[in-house]
Amino acid sequence: MADPESPPSGARVLRVSLVIVAAILVLLILQQLRSVFAPLTFALLVIAIVWPVQRTLQRWMPKLVALAFSALLTFLFVTTFASLGVWAFSRITRDLIGQAAQFQLLYDQAVTWLEGHGIATAGLLTEYLNMGWIVRVLQQILGTLNSMLSFSLVVIVYVVLGLLEVDLAARRLDGMTNRDTGRALAQGIAETAGKLRRYMGVRTLMSAATGGLVWLFAYVTGLPHAMEWGMIAFALNYIPFIGPFVATIFPTLFAITQFQSWEMVALVFVCLNLIQFLVGSYLEPRIAGNALSISPFMVLFSVFFWTSLWGLAGAFIGVPISVALITLCSHFQSSRWVTEVFGVSHADADRITG
Repeated sequence: MADPESPPSGARVLRVSLVIVAAILVLLILQQLRSVFAPLTFALLVIAIVWPVQRTLQRWMPKLVALAFSALLTFLFVTTFASLGVWAFSRITRDLIGQAAQFQLLYDQAVTWLEGHGIATAGLLTEYLNMGWIVRVLQQILGTLNSMLSFSLVVIVYVVLGLLEVDLAARRLDGMTNRDTGRALAQGIAETAGKLRRYMGVRTLMSAATGGLVWLFAYVTGLPHAMEWGMIAFALNYIPFIGPFVATIFPTLFAITQFQSWEMVALVFVCLNLIQFLVGSYLEPRIAGNALSISPFMVLFSVFFWTSLWGLAGAFIGVPISVALITLCSHFQSSRWVTEVFGVSHADADRITG
């Protein structure tokens, strides 16, 4: 017998359909207005990280002076990070173009060997994974990094305005007519900001460790551009799964022209992957603990989904966005199922970290 309090099946179908249509419209708006929403979302992440510094400085100096210091520190960090990434990729791209003929010769030899052994994918490799394709990919990454410099200026403007509004936003939440909703939002935002600070702190520490180990390995083995490879590994480690993969493939390609032994090339590939595995899969989960609180599937999905919407900026902040959404959902009864389905419980986190 049907529950008399439950809505009719037709009404439920209509409600679900409206939710799906609304979600599609929101995604289209986010993609079409990426130049507005991407820097705004990035700025919210920066505000969550910078606000404790701003609050501490306000105890010792006027609010506007503290704001100026916070904005200056943020600007220096963001622009330095983007500039070092541009510098590393530009040097690698310039060297790659200079050795294009040698790379193409080795590539053609590999394709001939595959065809001689009856591997049907050789034709596909010739069409899509030739030297020109690799150069184009590097040039696209370099162009995107150059655009990130102007992107960072927009982020700084949002950060400055946002830091001025933090106290006012807290008072608005406290004064909401629905006190329960205001309290839940305030608690959710505070918990989200704490998780994001811990996540970015751990990610920065692990990125620095990865970049340092990659630089040391490249320097010891004589691989060209050791400093650049270390910087690229540091920057790309902020993008889970995809970043470490890219930071492993390109040094291996350079090792092919540097070393005459395929065994040495294999050693470079294996050792770089070993560094990524030890830092990303062994050290980071034990240091981060329950800071991430989302499943590995959601991590991978977040990276691909937000990259498809906002490009490189989405790749960097896709996981923090998911962390924020899942954390906020846990503070409302109607959306708590999202956290239960896509989150990682304390017991699961303890099991992952051993």
